Amino acid sequence: MAVTVRLPGALRDATGGETKLTASGKTVGEVIADIDRRHPGFASRLLDDGGVLRAYVNVYIGDEDARTRGGAGASVADGSEVMVIPAMAGGR
Repeated sequence: MAVTVRLPGALRDATGGETKLTASGKTVGEVIADIDRRHPGFASRLLDDGGVLRAYVNVYIGDEDARTRGGAGASVADGSEVMVIPAMAGGR
């Protein structure tokens, strides 16, 4: 199952400068693991030691937040677009 993964510039260093990748997997966790096989250390930037999405990382499958669909266990359909977006905080 091939999906397109779009990454923020902040993760460029973890993927050799790439911000758009093609990956395989039936779940968000499997997609992350596929990228991690090619770019070791990538998964640890998105997942904690228990395999849960880190609080400061938002992952969307299309326009749906992966957390509402099971987090790293959320299913990803073939041809989907997965976007990784760093959480924003601050302001007044």
